[in-house]
Amino acid sequence: MSAFTWPPESSTPASSDDAGPAEQVPAAVLVALFLAARVPAGAQEPYVVLTKRRSDLRRHAGEISFPGGRKDAEDADLLATALRETEEEIGLARSRVQLLGELPPTSTFVTNYVIQPFVATISAGTDWKVSASEVEAVLELPLSALRAGRTRTRLQRRGISFETDAYVVDEHLIWGATARILENLLERLRERGPAGQLSLA
Repeated sequence: MSAFTWPPESSTPASSDDAGPAEQVPAAVLVALFLAARVPAGAQEPYVVLTKRRSDLRRHAGEISFPGGRKDAEDADLLATALRETEEEIGLARSRVQLLGELPPTSTFVTNYVIQPFVATISAGTDWKVSASEVEAVLELPLSALRAGRTRTRLQRRGISFETDAYVVDEHLIWGATARILENLLERLRERGPAGQLSLA
């Protein structure tokens, strides 16, 4: 079991543990997938897009989540929220997104959000345009590596030590609501046909 010393703040609320009884804030994230050849294997396989927060932020620096955020009044629905936030954070235009479906809503504890994940496919080789104020890097991680990296880890946050499910790929740690969304994705994602088309069960 590994040990590390997460939930993002309001603009990217994709983490932490189950929320309490207080009224929850609606939010949405985009789980963007693409097919690409993984070196050195060469065969096409699914990758998922995540973001790493800037390491110099005052809160939750360097943490990993899906692009997304809380619903604004001008958003027609939660899908509009996910698409708007994703375009703002990493420059992915909504016209380049092909929706596959939704995953179960996931709650957070500290920030008290209820997050609706939307799963979509995009083309490989996207030229990311990150928000300089909040995103340090865009991560493109193969789902096979995430499956292999599932673990239990001990975290320390605000002086409290606890164990939690997590995914570790290289130096990247993913836990909380983001890890639970990933778990739901890995359970439901299907590949069909020789071209490996993606769908949700």
